[in-house]
Amino acid sequence: MLSPAVEDYLKAIYKLADEQPATTTDVARHLDVSSASVTNMVKRLAEMQLVEYQSYRGVSLTPAGEKIALEIIRHHRLLETYLREVMGYSWEQMHDEAEQLEHHISEEFESKLDELLGYPTHDPHGHPIPSRDGEIVETVAIALHEAEAGDAVVVRHLSDTNTELLRYLEDLGLLPGAVAVIQEKAPFSGPLTLHISGEPHVIGHEVATHVFVSVEDAE
Repeated sequence: MLSPAVEDYLKAIYKLADEQPATTTDVARHLDVSSASVTNMVKRLAEMQLVEYQSYRGVSLTPAGEKIALEIIRHHRLLETYLREVMGYSWEQMHDEAEQLEHHISEEFESKLDELLGYPTHDPHGHPIPSRDGEIVETVAIALHEAEAGDAVVVRHLSDTNTELLRYLEDLGLLPGAVAVIQEKAPFSGPLTLHISGEPHVIGHEVATHVFVSVEDAE
């Protein structure tokens, strides 16, 4: 049995490492802990053969570490889906509750939850839910501010780091699956004018960096 702290580290490293290892500074910032704490934990994880780590070169997961990280992410995203869609939790409550529960549910509970929800493929933020076999299919998407005026876009997923932003996007109707048309895009990182469900809305460039979309092909 791994501790919740170990699982949190593995999950954080998975999210932060893309094509290159995550830095210990990034991990410390993500988990809100000291760099010294990260270094100590990473060395411990390396001894457990869950990560590969070299000083000043960052940290990456081994296949065993990635398997555990994806299992915890699966737990988290299934729980968020249940808490949001079935129990009506707010964005903040949903995340905090799932953070606590993800470490303690059994595989049987996870399977029953998956079945109850109808085998969802994405969580409320639009992020893919890993399969029971540890497979995860990421949707190709660009940040909304990268789309051009005249583009029709479908929201694929949202950044999940700011609950106030999520509430704002919910009020706009700019949630995963929503279709919007970019009417105008001001230069020099200016605001975007969108039509969402036929209604015009103006959103700032900063907000648009947290909304990820795919551009629909013109018919």
